[in-house]
Amino acid sequence: MNAYFISGLGADKRIFSKLKLNEKINIIHIDWIDPVKNESLAAYARRLSKMIDQSQPFALIGVSFGGMIAVEIAKVLNPLTTIIISSTMLSTHLPAIYRLAGKLGLLKLIPAKLLKSSNKFTQNYYFGTRSSSEETLLGKIIKDTDPYLLKWAIGSILSWENKVKPERIFHIHGTNDKILYSKKSKPDFVIQRGTHFMVYQNAREISEIINEMILNSKIN
Repeated sequence: MNAYFISGLGADKRIFSKLKLNEKINIIHIDWIDPVKNESLAAYARRLSKMIDQSQPFALIGVSFGGMIAVEIAKVLNPLTTIIISSTMLSTHLPAIYRLAGKLGLLKLIPAKLLKSSNKFTQNYYFGTRSSSEETLLGKIIKDTDPYLLKWAIGSILSWENKVKPERIFHIHGTNDKILYSKKSKPDFVIQRGTHFMVYQNAREISEIINEMILNSKIN
């Protein structure tokens, strides 16, 4: 089965490099496209969905921002299953401070290039990196990120409005996630001590969940 992977904000397919999936799952990475000025997250997801071959059954897997994109794609297409990791499926589950920042328009005051600033503290505390190799990988991913795409994406998250939970969707989240956290959210699978970087750090456990959800998926 085709499984379309959507990386997180400021990330790319390298974040999935440690996953070991069943040979029956055909991994396809969706690359980012340039956003249109003032484009909403939902509208961007609809354009991105054109990359998906709907002639055969498929699954969606999204991490962080990519999970929100997967939610919006799942609302307009018909995936056998959708799996979001270190993400959220409802905008009301975003941290309150994010929604407040969106309402106040604070992002407009921050230069796009400044958003790419990263140091050992932000990597360790917010992303949860635990080794020099993880810090190096995250640093390279952030360095390679288009600052203007990054600023648009952050703005689209802060203004995102979604109250619809798509069918056949599963949420995997870590207990130590300091970027996307919510007491309202009820993940289907909880990774103990899992950080926002857990798709890389806890790849074995997450691979097992993905394999099970995709290989057992079917439309009722």
